[in-house]
Amino acid sequence: MEHTVNQITVCGSLQALPEFSHENHGKRFYRFMLEIPRLSGAVDILPVIAPETVMNSIDLSGGEMLTVTGQIRSHNSRSNGVRHLLIFIFASDIVAEDAEPLNEVVVTGLICKDPIFRRTPLGREICDVMLAIPRAFRRADYLPCILWGRTAQEVSRCQIRDQICIRGRLQSRIYTKLTEDGPQERTAYEISALSAEIIETED
Repeated sequence: MEHTVNQITVCGSLQALPEFSHENHGKRFYRFMLEIPRLSGAVDILPVIAPETVMNSIDLSGGEMLTVTGQIRSHNSRSNGVRHLLIFIFASDIVAEDAEPLNEVVVTGLICKDPIFRRTPLGREICDVMLAIPRAFRRADYLPCILWGRTAQEVSRCQIRDQICIRGRLQSRIYTKLTEDGPQERTAYEISALSAEIIETED
């Protein structure tokens, strides 16, 4: 069975107007934040980077919501000698339309760190997994994923280089990090799994 390697479709509203992000190999890219409400009432605020060609193709008369299709990418950034893993949506298509909020992710990759299994104070089972998702030119995106309940139990028994397919959503989570300058509020991005399939590979 073929498994989707890296695909995300989100529909939300602009938090602010897109701004120029960077230029690479003569191509210009823009960045904006998309607000996507959950059924629970919480809101995920997700970073999107889009090529100028995609931005120029948007017909804003279609509606007040933006539907973005693309992939979840990661980039290692270094500041003050500290590495940060930046997670963002790389848009291949953007459509303005009047549609319901949407946040759907399908990724398939290799576990690249030992899964971390834990329980919340209320006894809920959680498993944290880092997936390496292959990309063109022998590159890879490294995406943190969080699994729950029975799915967390099953994946916690996996080993490094086991392959899994996860379906879920990309979520934002605010946390406080203690630094030399005192506590700082930061935002983490991770895939919250609705389901996971462990893919058996042929020896």
